[in-house]
Amino acid sequence: MVVLNRIYTRTGDKGTTALASGERRPKNDLRIETYGTVDETNATIGMARLHTGADPVLDGMLARIQNDLFDLGADLATPDTGEPLPYEPLRVIESQVARLEAEIDTLNERLEPLRSFVLPGGSPAAAALHLARTVCRRAERLAVALAGRPEERVSENAVKYLNRLSDFLFVAARIANDDGRADVLWVPGKTR
Repeated sequence: MVVLNRIYTRTGDKGTTALASGERRPKNDLRIETYGTVDETNATIGMARLHTGADPVLDGMLARIQNDLFDLGADLATPDTGEPLPYEPLRVIESQVARLEAEIDTLNERLEPLRSFVLPGGSPAAAALHLARTVCRRAERLAVALAGRPEERVSENAVKYLNRLSDFLFVAARIANDDGRADVLWVPGKTR
Protein backbone atom coordinates (compact mmCIF):
# COMPACT_ATOMS: atom_id res chain seq x y z
CA MET A 1 0.00 0.00 0.00
CA VAL A 2 1.16 3.52 -0.79
CA VAL A 3 0.98 6.08 2.01
CA LEU A 4 1.54 9.72 1.16
CA ASN A 5 1.29 11.85 4.25
CA ARG A 6 3.62 14.58 3.05
CA ILE A 7 3.58 15.82 -0.53
CA TYR A 8 6.68 17.98 -0.61
CA THR A 9 9.98 16.46 0.48
CA ARG A 10 12.49 19.02 -0.82
CA THR A 11 14.64 16.12 -2.08
CA GLY A 12 14.16 17.27 -5.68
CA ASP A 13 15.10 20.87 -5.11
CA LYS A 14 18.48 20.37 -6.78
CA GLY A 15 16.99 18.88 -9.94
CA THR A 16 17.12 15.17 -9.13
CA THR A 17 14.47 12.58 -8.36
CA ALA A 18 14.54 9.05 -7.03
CA LEU A 19 13.76 5.90 -8.93
CA ALA A 20 11.86 3.16 -7.09
CA SER A 21 15.22 1.60 -6.19
CA GLY A 22 16.27 4.80 -4.42
CA GLU A 23 18.84 5.70 -7.08
CA ARG A 24 18.76 9.45 -7.80
CA ARG A 25 18.77 10.75 -11.35
CA PRO A 26 18.46 14.19 -12.95
CA LYS A 27 14.84 15.14 -13.59
CA ASN A 28 15.59 15.39 -17.31
CA ASP A 29 17.02 11.85 -17.47
CA LEU A 30 15.50 9.85 -20.33
CA ARG A 31 13.99 7.27 -17.96
CA ILE A 32 12.30 10.06 -15.97
CA GLU A 33 11.10 11.69 -19.22
CA THR A 34 9.67 8.34 -20.30
CA TYR A 35 7.61 7.56 -17.23
CA GLY A 36 6.70 11.24 -16.90
CA THR A 37 5.20 11.07 -20.38
CA VAL A 38 3.33 7.90 -19.39
CA ASP A 39 1.90 9.97 -16.52
CA GLU A 40 0.99 12.71 -18.99
CA THR A 41 -0.77 10.11 -21.14
CA ASN A 42 -2.74 9.04 -18.07
CA ALA A 43 -3.74 12.65 -17.37
CA THR A 44 -4.94 13.18 -20.93
CA ILE A 45 -7.04 10.01 -20.68
CA GLY A 46 -8.48 11.39 -17.44
CA MET A 47 -9.49 14.54 -19.33
CA ALA A 48 -11.00 12.46 -22.13
CA ARG A 49 -13.05 10.53 -19.59
CA LEU A 50 -14.86 13.75 -18.70
CA HIS A 51 -16.62 13.16 -22.05
CA THR A 52 -16.93 9.35 -22.25
CA GLY A 53 -19.40 8.62 -19.45
CA ALA A 54 -22.26 8.16 -21.92
CA ASP A 55 -20.51 5.02 -23.19
CA PRO A 56 -19.98 2.88 -20.07
CA VAL A 57 -18.13 0.16 -22.02
CA LEU A 58 -15.56 2.61 -23.40
CA ASP A 59 -15.31 4.49 -20.11
CA GLY A 60 -14.72 1.23 -18.22
CA MET A 61 -11.92 0.30 -20.61
CA LEU A 62 -10.31 3.71 -20.13
CA ALA A 63 -10.55 3.37 -16.33
CA ARG A 64 -8.69 0.04 -16.50
CA ILE A 65 -6.08 1.59 -18.79
CA GLN A 66 -5.48 4.42 -16.32
CA ASN A 67 -4.69 1.84 -13.64
CA ASP A 68 -2.43 -0.04 -16.09
CA LEU A 69 -0.55 3.18 -16.77
CA PHE A 70 0.36 3.44 -13.08
CA ASP A 71 1.66 -0.15 -13.35
CA LEU A 72 3.66 0.91 -16.41
CA GLY A 73 5.06 3.93 -14.58
CA ALA A 74 6.14 1.69 -11.71
CA ASP A 75 7.74 -0.71 -14.20
CA LEU A 76 9.72 2.10 -15.84
CA ALA A 77 10.66 3.65 -12.48
CA THR A 78 12.24 0.33 -11.41
CA PRO A 79 14.98 -0.48 -13.91
CA ASP A 80 16.04 -4.11 -14.04
CA THR A 81 19.70 -3.83 -13.10
CA GLY A 82 20.16 -7.52 -12.43
CA GLU A 83 20.64 -6.73 -8.75
CA PRO A 84 18.15 -8.25 -6.29
CA LEU A 85 15.57 -5.92 -4.79
CA PRO A 86 13.99 -6.31 -1.35
CA TYR A 87 10.59 -6.52 -3.07
CA GLU A 88 9.04 -7.93 -6.24
CA PRO A 89 8.95 -5.06 -8.74
CA LEU A 90 5.67 -4.38 -10.53
CA ARG A 91 5.97 -5.16 -14.23
CA VAL A 92 3.55 -4.87 -17.13
CA ILE A 93 2.69 -8.41 -18.19
CA GLU A 94 1.63 -9.99 -21.46
CA SER A 95 -2.00 -10.40 -20.37
CA GLN A 96 -2.32 -6.60 -20.06
CA VAL A 97 -1.17 -6.25 -23.67
CA ALA A 98 -3.51 -9.08 -24.74
CA ARG A 99 -6.45 -7.42 -22.99
CA LEU A 100 -5.79 -4.21 -24.94
CA GLU A 101 -5.76 -6.18 -28.18
CA ALA A 102 -9.06 -7.85 -27.30
CA GLU A 103 -10.61 -4.49 -26.43
CA ILE A 104 -9.40 -3.00 -29.73
CA ASP A 105 -11.03 -5.92 -31.55
CA THR A 106 -14.28 -5.47 -29.58
CA LEU A 107 -14.48 -1.77 -30.38
CA ASN A 108 -13.39 -2.23 -33.99
CA GLU A 109 -16.40 -4.49 -34.63
CA ARG A 110 -18.57 -1.37 -34.30
CA LEU A 111 -16.67 0.51 -37.02
CA GLU A 112 -16.77 0.56 -40.80
CA PRO A 113 -13.36 0.23 -42.50
CA LEU A 114 -11.52 3.50 -43.05
CA ARG A 115 -11.10 4.87 -46.55
CA SER A 116 -9.09 7.96 -45.55
CA PHE A 117 -6.91 9.19 -42.72
CA VAL A 118 -8.81 10.67 -39.77
CA LEU A 119 -8.13 14.20 -38.61
CA PRO A 120 -8.04 14.65 -34.84
CA GLY A 121 -11.39 16.13 -33.92
CA GLY A 122 -15.11 15.60 -34.08
CA SER A 123 -16.70 15.25 -30.66
CA PRO A 124 -15.01 16.57 -27.50
CA ALA A 125 -14.35 12.96 -26.41
CA ALA A 126 -12.79 12.05 -29.75
CA ALA A 127 -10.59 15.15 -29.80
CA ALA A 128 -9.39 14.40 -26.26
CA LEU A 129 -8.71 10.75 -27.14
CA HIS A 130 -6.70 11.82 -30.20
CA LEU A 131 -4.64 14.09 -27.95
CA ALA A 132 -4.09 11.16 -25.56
CA ARG A 133 -3.02 9.04 -28.57
CA THR A 134 -0.36 11.54 -29.62
CA VAL A 135 1.01 11.85 -26.08
CA CYS A 136 1.07 8.03 -25.87
CA ARG A 137 3.03 7.88 -29.13
CA ARG A 138 5.58 10.25 -27.60
CA ALA A 139 5.84 8.02 -24.53
CA GLU A 140 6.40 5.06 -26.86
CA ARG A 141 9.17 6.88 -28.76
CA LEU A 142 10.88 7.72 -25.47
CA ALA A 143 10.56 4.12 -24.24
CA VAL A 144 12.10 2.84 -27.48
CA ALA A 145 14.96 5.36 -27.17
CA LEU A 146 15.50 4.31 -23.54
CA ALA A 147 15.46 0.62 -24.49
CA GLY A 148 18.06 1.36 -27.18
CA ARG A 149 20.61 2.51 -24.62
CA PRO A 150 22.98 -0.32 -23.68
CA GLU A 151 23.07 0.71 -20.01
CA GLU A 152 19.26 0.74 -19.68
CA ARG A 153 16.74 -2.06 -19.62
CA VAL A 154 13.08 -1.67 -20.54
CA SER A 155 10.70 -4.58 -20.47
CA GLU A 156 9.46 -5.73 -23.84
CA ASN A 157 5.88 -5.67 -22.53
CA ALA A 158 6.20 -2.00 -21.55
CA VAL A 159 6.99 -1.02 -25.14
CA LYS A 160 4.30 -3.36 -26.51
CA TYR A 161 1.72 -1.91 -24.13
CA LEU A 162 2.40 1.64 -25.30
CA ASN A 163 2.22 0.57 -28.94
CA ARG A 164 -1.14 -1.17 -28.43
CA LEU A 165 -2.45 1.68 -26.30
CA SER A 166 -1.95 4.23 -29.06
CA ASP A 167 -3.87 1.91 -31.40
CA PHE A 168 -6.60 1.54 -28.78
CA LEU A 169 -6.86 5.31 -28.37
CA PHE A 170 -7.23 5.76 -32.14
CA VAL A 171 -10.07 3.24 -32.27
CA ALA A 172 -11.61 4.72 -29.10
CA ALA A 173 -11.59 8.18 -30.70
CA ARG A 174 -13.52 6.76 -33.66
CA ILE A 175 -16.00 5.13 -31.28
CA ALA A 176 -16.45 8.51 -29.56
CA ASN A 177 -17.26 9.99 -32.98
CA ASP A 178 -20.57 8.13 -33.22
CA ASP A 179 -18.87 4.84 -34.08
CA GLY A 180 -16.88 6.55 -36.82
CA ARG A 181 -19.86 8.20 -38.52
CA ALA A 182 -18.73 11.65 -37.28
CA ASP A 183 -15.03 11.17 -38.03
CA VAL A 184 -13.37 14.17 -39.65
CA LEU A 185 -11.63 12.74 -42.71
CA TRP A 186 -8.53 14.06 -44.41
CA VAL A 187 -9.12 15.26 -47.96
CA PRO A 188 -5.74 15.40 -49.70
CA GLY A 189 -5.08 18.81 -51.28
CA LYS A 190 -8.48 20.17 -50.21
CA THR A 191 -7.17 23.62 -49.28
CA ARG A 192 -4.81 24.24 -52.20
